[in-house]
Order: sequence, then structure tokens, then C-alpha cells
Amino acid sequence: MMSLLISFVFLMQMISIYRTFIFLLLTAGLLFSVACNKESYTPPSPFNNPDNDSTDTTINIKRLLALGDSYTIGQGVTEPDRFPNQTINLLRAQGIQVKYPATIVAQTGWTTQALLNGIVNASSTISGTYDLVTLLIGVNNQYQGRDTIEYRIQFNQCLDKAISFAGNQKQRVFVLSIPDYGVTPFGSGNAAQIALEIDRFNAINKDVCIQRGINYTDITPSTREAANDPGLICSDSLHPSGIEYAKWARMLAPKMLPVIQ
Repeated sequence: MMSLLISFVFLMQMISIYRTFIFLLLTAGLLFSVACNKESYTPPSPFNNPDNDSTDTTINIKRLLALGDSYTIGQGVTEPDRFPNQTINLLRAQGIQVKYPATIVAQTGWTTQALLNGIVNASSTISGTYDLVTLLIGVNNQYQGRDTIEYRIQFNQCLDKAISFAGNQKQRVFVLSIPDYGVTPFGSGNAAQIALEIDRFNAINKDVCIQRGINYTDITPSTREAANDPGLICSDSLHPSGIEYAKWARMLAPKMLPVIQ
């Protein structure tokens, strides 16, 4: 009886050892398989993933630089109403990617010399080449009684700067004529003389642009419509309203579109 009991205990111990051996063997095989699969696994690369196409982040966004005075900075109107920004929105509506808002170097009261000084002072904020550059300057030369000969010289210098910012590609530069503020309540007391002098300054900037092959947009006739439409003048009784600036933008955008498409 004792011998049978010993034999039974021995048999149970052997079975337990056998089960442990089988368990360890299976575990080792599983770990080996996982290790092999891990070594051969290649994580997905964002460069090979069509859902992360790098071309989506490399769109060539155009930039517009506007140089000038109160008409360019949009004295009396909000940022979206400024003519450079309205122009950008028209270009965007045609599917052209243009950075918004425009880079503007302009101040109320600036003459041609003040703009040249302002460009120097803004050198840290103006970087690289711009796809489009606008230039509108001269009303304060007229207002301050500055000499027209001086204006021709300094306007050429301002134009040189504009061309340089455009990467020396003249087709990217767009000059606007000087508005006639004589039709506004501010200038109504001397409207005829203001109109005469504005025409003299515009004759100079237009002549320079023709000689140098620069695109010229004559906005002066449009600004004179304010004599019969107060809605074209902003609340300060001197500067254009967003409605008038929108007309300038509609003149500029079709000219700019072929240049940057």
C-alpha cells in the first residue's frame, strides 16, 4: 500500500514538472516570435503617407508691399477697407494665394522724402522680395507747396525702391496717381487751385512711369466723383471711404492677376 502511494506522488510530481516545461517552452516561443516581428517592423513615415503630403504645406504664398502716405495706410477707414487689402481679397477670390494683410510702409502726412526715410526706418520689417508693390505718393508735396522738380527727383528715388523690393522686376510695380482732395469738404474752399496743382504732380509721376515702363493707374478721375457723392468720403471729410478704395482695388486687381498667376 505504501509503495502505491509513493508511486502516485512521484507520478503527480512528474506531471507537474512536465506542465511547467511545456509552459516555459511555449512562452519562449511566443517571445521569440514577437522579437522577430519587432525587428522586421518599419513604422510608417510621414513622407510616404498620402494623408500627410508635404506639398500641402509648400504653397507659394504671394506678398504685397504698399508704399505711400495716408491714402495707402487708409486714414479714416478700418484695415479691411484699405485699398491694398481690398486688392488682396479680389486676388484671393480668383484663387491666388496672397498673404493678408498687405505689408504697408506709409504714414499720414508723408512726402516723397518722408517715404524714403520711412523705408530706411522700416528696413527691419521689410524682408525679401515682394510679388507685388504699389506706390502712391505726392499729395503732401503738393499740400506743403513743395517744388515739382524736387518731386520728380524724389519720386524717381521712391520708384527705385519699389522696383528693388519687387526683385528688380518692373512688371510687379504698380503706381497710382494722386487723388484730388479739392472735391472734399476739407478742400472745397480752394478746389480749383488744388485740382490744378494735383494735375501738375500727376503729370510728373505719369511721365516718369511711361519713361521707365511702369504700370500706371489713374485713380484721380474716380476720386473727383466725390464732388457729387459724399459716400465716397470717410467721416474725416478729407480721405476716401472704403467704397472709393474698393474702386481702386477693382482697377488694380485685373492688372496684377496676369503678373502673379
